[in-house]
Amino acid sequence: MNKLTTASGTGLPDGLLERLTEIVGDAGLVTDISDMEPYIAEQRGLFRGETPCVVRPASTAEVSQVVAACSEADVPIVPQGGNTGLCGGAVASGEIILSLSRMNKVREVDPANFTMTVDAGCVLANLQDVAESHDRFFPLSLGAEGSCQIGGNLSTNAGGTAVIRYGNSRELTLGLEVVLPDGQIWDGLTGLRKNNTGYDLKHLFIGAEGTLGIITGAVLKLFPRPRVRNTAFIALRDLEDVLEVLGRARKASGDAVSGFELIPRLAIDISKQHIEGMFEFLEGMHEWYALIEFESSDESSDLGTAMENFLAAAFEDGLVVDATIAQSDAQREQMWFLREAMVLAQKPDGASIKNDVSVPISRVPQFIREANAATTELCPGIRHLAFGHVGDGNVHYNLAQPVDADPQEFLDRWDEITGRVVDIALSMRGSFSAEHGIGKLKVHDLVERKPAVELDMMRMIKNALDPKGLMNPGKVL
Repeated sequence: MNKLTTASGTGLPDGLLERLTEIVGDAGLVTDISDMEPYIAEQRGLFRGETPCVVRPASTAEVSQVVAACSEADVPIVPQGGNTGLCGGAVASGEIILSLSRMNKVREVDPANFTMTVDAGCVLANLQDVAESHDRFFPLSLGAEGSCQIGGNLSTNAGGTAVIRYGNSRELTLGLEVVLPDGQIWDGLTGLRKNNTGYDLKHLFIGAEGTLGIITGAVLKLFPRPRVRNTAFIALRDLEDVLEVLGRARKASGDAVSGFELIPRLAIDISKQHIEGMFEFLEGMHEWYALIEFESSDESSDLGTAMENFLAAAFEDGLVVDATIAQSDAQREQMWFLREAMVLAQKPDGASIKNDVSVPISRVPQFIREANAATTELCPGIRHLAFGHVGDGNVHYNLAQPVDADPQEFLDRWDEITGRVVDIALSMRGSFSAEHGIGKLKVHDLVERKPAVELDMMRMIKNALDPKGLMNPGKVL
């Protein structure tokens, strides 16, 4: 990792702090340790950041000047969005933090082209609202949407709950504006769907976690605003039946499934215990549940009947043992709140070892069964909290400590237990990071698990674009 040349109390080269102040002004520079706390605190508590200052440019031109000044001084930079990442990708270890939070303008909405052009610092939930105000829909949705920023979403290729229908962030992006490691600005803000003029450069930066450049703007795809949503909470006969139920849901709805979330019994139990306002949607206790949503922009669409017919057939064939359909927006929101609550409930419930893996959709039940058996063998009494987006093969395979176990002793086995889970996922040609990225947390896994030829190609790209290694050093590679 690059080391800063210590020449002042800040640990920065002489004159650099003054130069940064000239570029962004006093309002754009944070040096007080208490004011820097939101930028250096990592939400899971796995890492503790350290930085001489936080620079907050207000425009792409200012980002360019800041990056150029740091490049000339050989000072590394950690780009940061909303600081909601789960793998430490925005944590600084002595580098300057460059926050995009002041770059929060929607530059243009083009309803006829179904696009909007936005600053990287725009909060995701705000972009959803802007799209809706133009009778359009931006489908990226995840738990942190009230504070995460679109630049961070793109830098980590965020997924969320609607990937089954709309795709990851990568599929929702038509163009980018990027400040390169030497300060040059690449203006790739195109709203074109077809453009076969060489390499599609935006894909270098989506998912790169700020290691190749800083995303400052994006052209995002919009869609017709949904007018009809039908949501059901069901109890499955067996885990293996989830694939048949998913397939039938897609067929019955005309492939209008916008959400399909697998939920284990433990998720409901800990949510009721730790989160106020949670209750049972169904009578009795079942091992596995699913949250299913059909969605259409056609007000005359009879998705309600399609949902009822789909569930009736699943009942008759014994795939579904109980179900309820939301009768109002409030009931729908309550069902989706459970999906959020079971994530929030894990922290007060005790120590948790978290995995974000993906396997082919057809292997999801097999993966969960094999991983449950393997982790129980390693740690008797371990509690399995496997949930996630079955429709795209992403399983958040989280493991709660055995009841009355020592939390730290359990967490000390993180590498051992996670390693076994990852082995199983990779044996099915899966991935050890489905949507959370690499950051600092999974660098070792990447080096150990990626084929050598892939790592070589990644290093060649990194060295070509960032030969000084100043962009988010120590992350990904």
